[in-house]
Amino acid sequence: MATILECLLRSCATKLQNIITNEVILILGVEKELTKVLRRVELIECCLYDAEKRTKELAVNSWLGQLRDVIYEADEILDVVRCKGSKLLPEHPSSSSNKSAAHKVLSVSSSFRNIVPRHDVAVRIRALNKKIEHITKDKIFLTFNSNTQPTGNAPTSKLIRSSDLVEPNLVGKEILYSSRKLVDLVLAHKESKSYKLAIVGTGGVGKTTLAQKIYNDPKIKGSFKKHAWICVSKDYDEIGLLKEVLRNTGVHRKQGETKAELQRKLAETMKGKSFFLVLDDVWRSNVWVDLLRISLHETVAGVILVTTRDDQIAKRIGVEHTHRVDLMSAEVGWELLWKSMHIDDEKKVQNLRNIGIEIVRKCGCLPLAIKVTASALACKDSTENEWKRFLGRYVGSQDMLSDEIEGALYLSYDDLPHHLKQCFLYCGLYVEDSTILRRVITRLWIAEGFVEEQQGQVLEDTAEDYYYELIHRNLLQPDKNNFDLAGCKMHDLLRQLACNISREECFVGDIESLRGEDMSKLRRVTVVPKKDMLVLPSMDKVKVKLRTFITIRGPHRIEDTLFKRFLLLRVLVLNYALVQSFPDYIGELIHLRLLDLDYTGISCLPESIGSLKNLQVLSLRHCKALHSLPLAMTQLCNLRCFFLIGADINHVPKGIGKLKFLNALQGFPVGNGSDNADVQDGWELEELSFVSQMRSLNLNRLKNAAHCTSNTVLADKKHLKVLTVEWTEQREEEYQEEDICNAESVFEQLIPPRNLEQLFIRLYFGRRYPTWFGTTYLCSLVHLAIRYSQSCVDLPPLGQLPNLKYLLIVGSYALTKGYAQLGGVVFF
Repeated sequence: MATILECLLRSCATKLQNIITNEVILILGVEKELTKVLRRVELIECCLYDAEKRTKELAVNSWLGQLRDVIYEADEILDVVRCKGSKLLPEHPSSSSNKSAAHKVLSVSSSFRNIVPRHDVAVRIRALNKKIEHITKDKIFLTFNSNTQPTGNAPTSKLIRSSDLVEPNLVGKEILYSSRKLVDLVLAHKESKSYKLAIVGTGGVGKTTLAQKIYNDPKIKGSFKKHAWICVSKDYDEIGLLKEVLRNTGVHRKQGETKAELQRKLAETMKGKSFFLVLDDVWRSNVWVDLLRISLHETVAGVILVTTRDDQIAKRIGVEHTHRVDLMSAEVGWELLWKSMHIDDEKKVQNLRNIGIEIVRKCGCLPLAIKVTASALACKDSTENEWKRFLGRYVGSQDMLSDEIEGALYLSYDDLPHHLKQCFLYCGLYVEDSTILRRVITRLWIAEGFVEEQQGQVLEDTAEDYYYELIHRNLLQPDKNNFDLAGCKMHDLLRQLACNISREECFVGDIESLRGEDMSKLRRVTVVPKKDMLVLPSMDKVKVKLRTFITIRGPHRIEDTLFKRFLLLRVLVLNYALVQSFPDYIGELIHLRLLDLDYTGISCLPESIGSLKNLQVLSLRHCKALHSLPLAMTQLCNLRCFFLIGADINHVPKGIGKLKFLNALQGFPVGNGSDNADVQDGWELEELSFVSQMRSLNLNRLKNAAHCTSNTVLADKKHLKVLTVEWTEQREEEYQEEDICNAESVFEQLIPPRNLEQLFIRLYFGRRYPTWFGTTYLCSLVHLAIRYSQSCVDLPPLGQLPNLKYLLIVGSYALTKGYAQLGGVVFF
């Protein structure tokens, strides 16, 4: 608990420091009370390290629990302060350099109107101060030593991005020998009806790495008609797993298909074909015996490779060969450690050998634990004394985690800066073997307040730096199925560590199994419902303190009372839920930062959504029943990300340019501005001129765009990295000459900034590409995709783009020339 509190206290202190001098606080008149809160928080922070070492004492744990609740309450009160205070500001508030002027412009009548909210806020802050004072006067607190401090977390190391991350060829001889042996075994049985082999070993020993080596071998790829890699995991979903097998074999599946229908479709797909199937991380034999075996019975030939920790699982599946992956020897583990740290000096390797082997043994000789530990040590001086200090902390970690391997991994977690600790723990909310998408997890971190502001950098860029740092430290593993590190996974041992540390605050599973008193302690929940209806546990007179509520594996119905019970939510994700409308009291969720309604049946949003002044992310992707947006949309003054892809929106409020912090807008419906003063069929391109922080932009229905008055709508967007331009759905009849000329003219005016890295063009029906397609404006472009540009006979001068690495061209049937210039570019 103390490790989580360290993050909370630091975050709370930073927020207090930032808000105390804000004009909102001056108007509310609570500056002195908040200053007291800050002083006491900083005092407690000095003693927390000593408290962490005494977590076995019941009295200390009880004190830490009280502290956690109070710090969370402080965070919630700061939200209320900002919300109520902002309503008291004049319509055109003065700059922060002249804060006292805010008082002068308030009329006498408005001063009377301000008395009630000022009184309410002051009462809550005074009550909070009393609670914190009580904690600092507790007899347990007086026993803590404020002079005992950690040696300090290492500064964040140099961040490594995408192409810079290269897996070194470590302990390659062992893996190469084993993979060659098993590849030969697979090929020797490729004509067998159903040959099964298993890779068995403890968690983190390298079973999946070896299986990947076999799966990706060119000889395997060329010997079977169908290939599929399936991550099974402990709590797999049968329908989801069948869908994944079908997706791997290139079969389209429909929504709502039953288990029997999917099994029948798989049997029809595989009939008369050969296949190679990998079932990774199997915990129960029935995934093969009861689920997949019958569907694959009609195949001509097939090989099934299973990875598991349990010999008995392999036997029950009926494997004919078992390959055991043993723990490394201490010497090989030491080689992995120093090579992972890129230590090239032979003398240094020899000097550190003894302490290094001791560290390897503490890691249980597991490759995963060794690599994670190496990443932590890489941030420190490579000296024997420094490594001994690091190893000396191992005893403390053993007090917190019973398993020796978790203790070794805990050291690397403990070495993280406080903001990265929170981000790592949050990843434990993903179910086992899930893919963690960079664009999703970074927004969740921001919504929870984990990402610290950096001067000259938008929060999303800082959050991506955190994401890359966790990968660099081997606490997250890149998912090779995702381009440019867009996705990653969390090894189950590391997930177990995260869940263990945050077990008092986080829950993943069927929420109906919880009791009301359990819910009162939780702050974050990922719901994996076992029924069609998501039912909340009985919570009579229990205050729910949830900040994150995520549902997965829909579709399912949601209780209407959910929004009344969870008033402290910051993150609400209801993907695929059978939600058609929201009650007006959604506006009472004043703490809400992220609202994700992707793939729901939502048909309208209430005007009360404009009260969500803290909302940063609103996602309405593929909400097919949603056709209009409320007028109050333009009041979401802190909105940063807005997603409309796949939603057929034809009525929008004017004034999208009012959302100054908007930096991701996907599915921007372009209109011609022909409707009434308040509502229009889409936004005009000129409205983007007022949004300066844009990082990712998707423009669709560009066929509606009128001629722009300026060609700098996009050119001045210095943060813009990803741009998608989309014209119209394909049609059989030819376009009018006027439409073609307008499309070419509009595209010509959409001059991108020089920092653009990814450009996606879809359904463009002009005959020529813009003249700015060259080194001048696209000098940073790495990724280009052109889909269904059916009228252009020539490619733009792509050979002049110095950084272009990836190119996709689909459905551009009129192309007759331009390919010769593309040497060195990867097509995919």
